[in-house]
Order: sequence, then C-alpha cells, then structure tokens
Amino acid sequence: MATKSVGRGPGKEKMKLKSLLLRYYPPGIMLEYEKSGELKTKSIDLLNLSSSTDVNALVEEIQKAEPLITASRSDQVKLLIQRLQDKLRQHSNHKFYLFKVLRAHILPLTNVALNKSGSCFITGSYDRTCKVWDTASGEELHTLEGHRNVVYAIAFNNPYGDKIATGSFDKTCKLWSAETGKCYHTFRGHTAEIVCLSFNPQSTLVATGSMDTTAKLWDIQNGEEVFTLTGHSAEIISLSFNTLGNRIITGSFDHTVAVWEADTGRKVYTLIGHCAEISSALFNWDCSLILTGSMDKTCMLWDATNGKCVATLTGHDDEILDSCFDYTGKLIATASADGTARVFSAATRKCITKLEGHEGEISKISFNPQGNHLLTGSADKTARIWDAQTGQCLQILEGHTDEIFSCAFNYKGNIIITGLWHAVMEERRGQRKTWQVLLSSLVLQVYSSTNL
Repeated sequence: MATKSVGRGPGKEKMKLKSLLLRYYPPGIMLEYEKSGELKTKSIDLLNLSSSTDVNALVEEIQKAEPLITASRSDQVKLLIQRLQDKLRQHSNHKFYLFKVLRAHILPLTNVALNKSGSCFITGSYDRTCKVWDTASGEELHTLEGHRNVVYAIAFNNPYGDKIATGSFDKTCKLWSAETGKCYHTFRGHTAEIVCLSFNPQSTLVATGSMDTTAKLWDIQNGEEVFTLTGHSAEIISLSFNTLGNRIITGSFDHTVAVWEADTGRKVYTLIGHCAEISSALFNWDCSLILTGSMDKTCMLWDATNGKCVATLTGHDDEILDSCFDYTGKLIATASADGTARVFSAATRKCITKLEGHEGEISKISFNPQGNHLLTGSADKTARIWDAQTGQCLQILEGHTDEIFSCAFNYKGNIIITGLWHAVMEERRGQRKTWQVLLSSLVLQVYSSTNL
C-alpha cells in the first residue's frame, strides 16, 4: 500500500477530507481534501489487493498510514475495498466484434488516442489535421486544423479528457478544446519536427519531444514555455511523465534515457547501457522502476530512485519496438520485430511466457486494465488478444488492409481501437451485432446485421 499526493505545499497545515472515490485500475482509493482553502487530491494505491485480502487488517493499515482516514471513515473505506475486490473477481473474458470501420483521413494516419472513458478518440494524419470522433456512432465531431505539416503526436489530457495536444512536423504543438475544437495555444520554439508529447497527470503542463534533440515543457494556462530540457545528442523519440508528475523521462536515438525534474527542468540522471536507439521509455505506476526498450534487442529495468540498472531482459532475436508495464507494475510486456512478444515478471525479471503466432513484426503492445490480457498490433495486418499468463492467443482481430501501427484498450477494457484503417471493437453481451461503415469519396454506406 502506498499513498501519493498530487497537491503541493507545506505538510503541517490542517487538511479536511471532502470525499472518497474508487479507482478500479489500478486498485486504489482517491481522496479529495481541502488544504489552505484549496481542493487537492491524493491516492491510496492498493496494488497488491486481491480477492482474499483481509479487509479489516488493510483498513487498520490505511488508518495508521493516512491521517485523513479517521475511525469515522473506516466503514466507508471497507465498503470501497470490498467493491474493489468484487471488481477483481470479475473475469474480463470479452469477445470483441467489429462494429465500425472508418476511413478517417484522405492521407495515412500517424497515431490514435482514446480519452479515458473511451467515449471518443482522436486521429492524427499526414493531411495536417487531427480529428475527434465519437466512438459509439463513428461520427466525426471536430477537425482540428491549423498545422502546416504532418500531425504526428497526439494526446488527451487524461483523466480529464477536456483538452487535446497535437505535435507536428511543422515544429509546433497546439492545445485544443476537446469539446469545441477551439485552439487555445500554439507552442513555438522547437527547431525540428515534434514526434512525441505528453500531459502531466495534473494537466498543468504538456511536454514535447523533438528531432532537434530537446524536450520542452509548456504551461497549459498561459501558453508559455517553462523549460527546455537539453543534453541529448540525437533525436528524442519517447517521452512521458511518472504518475506523480514530478519526473519526466526522455528516450533518444543517442542510445540513452534521461530523467528530469518537472519542477525545475534539472536532469536527475542519465540511463546508459543500451547500445542502439531507444524505442520506448516509461515509469511503472508507483514510480519505483523505469522500463526502456531498444533496437539492441533488449529491454532494461532501472531503479528509478538511483538510476541503476537492475535487470536486462533478453530473448528477442530482433529490435524491441514497444514495451509496457501492466497497471500494477507487476508484469512487463515486450514486442519485437522478430514477430513475437514476451511477458516478464517485474519482481523476478524472468520470462513468464512467449506470445507466438504473428507473421510479421509487432509494433505495438498493451495490457488491458485488468492485466490479464495483452493486445498486439502487427505488420501481418492483424491485432491479437492474448492470455498474459499462458501466452495463449484468445482472438485474432482481422479485417485490416495494411499493417497495424497503433492499437489500444479503453479504460474499462471493453473497447479496442486499431489503425492503419480504424477498426473499433466493442464487447456485446447476449447478442452479436456487426456494423460496418465505409467511407468512399463523399458516400457513406452503412451495413447492419443482427444474429441473436
């Protein structure tokens, strides 16, 4: 159990608990509290919670560690933990059915991203636009226009989902309203293409990584540049915040990864050990570990507190193209150009299972929120769903006309989005429905069939 505070300021001031909220993935309880007249939040992470956990003992432990949880709140906390345990008992053995196929842009797509609820998603394209889509209907909600070159990096400010950031080959980043499509700010300062970006968890900053070898932090409120992170000697192609929002990580073609303080822009340390370009770099949920993937066919696991390498994950015969943690940070998944994926234990650093079956390189891999399934996207024009423990292929998502470069679950794990052509899949209980929507020129054709 760990407590993470999102708010800042002196710790001795009186705090008043306002509300308790559930967080299903990863398991935890969010605390909203008032401090010096300002509403803040912190989380109690229950990453080791299981259906057999002693609830009474856990509540006692929480009360000792968190002053905001008083005896008067113990019954409420018990009920919340029991609800989390009920959720853990639910098996997410969803069967996915194709219900939308969208030709989203005239020119090829670059990236896709979901908001937290999965109610809408965004697409970036070589046509210099980003489009906002309603997931259920397939309706185009907004076209975000204004960039003068390819829109390559895109993101929602999850969990809020009210803002969108777009990074372009025109060297600028733009901030938009997800609701209206209005452009709030254009961030200028990079001298080469922007290829990655990320919001901090508090949605006060957006970070951009560029081919000019720098990353920049921007203030969302006033549109001003906060810091420029310099030190890499080649392009920055991966960038993300930790879940606290106080550290940012950048991966570069110079074979290194750098960790920075988000508050000061100071480099904390450089992770040196890979012997080829970095393909991915990210923190685990509790900010204790860093995972890096490289074209040198390995992933490396680092202690986030001191920057020391704790393990090198080997076994692939070709470049690592993507890697990720599950929500709890207990499992690691790697995807490779050798056409296979692997699952490792973060604790033992041992390979648990190997995912075999794709007939082309795997460019994308992600866990579902429950952590029991994996989604992979491949150059063989399919996406696949796998059992994360056994490596068994549970379902093949077919129908793509070209290689898949992006795929993702929504927060609930019941919707999947894949690209190059966008295929949106949804779980259907009790009946099977299949819709296909094909856009050809200006003609929208809809086909529907229902099999009870």
